[in-house]
Amino acid sequence: MAHSYAELNQRIDYVFKVVLIGDSAVGKSQLLARFSRNEFSLDSKATIGVEFQTRTLAIDHKTVKAQIWDTAGQERYRAVTSAYYRGAVGAMLVYDITKRQSFDHVARWLEELRGHADKNIVIMLIGNKSDLGTLRAVSTEDAKEFAQQENLFFMETSALEATNVESAFLTVLTEIYRIISKKSLIANDEPESAGSSSLLKGTKILVPGQEPPGAARSSCCMST
Repeated sequence: MAHSYAELNQRIDYVFKVVLIGDSAVGKSQLLARFSRNEFSLDSKATIGVEFQTRTLAIDHKTVKAQIWDTAGQERYRAVTSAYYRGAVGAMLVYDITKRQSFDHVARWLEELRGHADKNIVIMLIGNKSDLGTLRAVSTEDAKEFAQQENLFFMETSALEATNVESAFLTVLTEIYRIISKKSLIANDEPESAGSSSLLKGTKILVPGQEPPGAARSSCCMST
């Protein structure tokens, strides 16, 4: 269950970087605005370069700061890839259910993602603009089949109507938490030997390179 920032302890237990990828104009920025600020803009302009928003929520009584990165889907911005994906533990791979081409390009985006990101990254395939069902060009069955083949989570969303947006992000963040907390248990069960520290015992878990300003740099998190 998610809570507002005001309800949460100020201490951040986890910082998770999640990237949005997919063709231009599929609604990535609108999904980000809906999740981070519960906003939707009808006159949204194309994203230039990279931007990110954060939202703090509670998962299993832990305070999780989600850092959601959004990039332009146009080809000319593809040079940002390696820096963009660095440290990401989750990805939302977005297509527009009314544009078949945006779904046909999903395999290429996935290949790029897997070429740059941590192998344990949690990926959600999102068919956005479900409110435009009468214009549908990609069947739910096609997308489900692709997601199953590639071992991805899958949801259809509407940033306009706020359908499944919260659920999609929370599913990814909860799965990331599950993976990382499992690693935490493993680390805590291992006897401490000379020259090794218990990485996850009593420390904040931060994705490398994503620490908030002034935070102590942690040596732990996702192993590659």
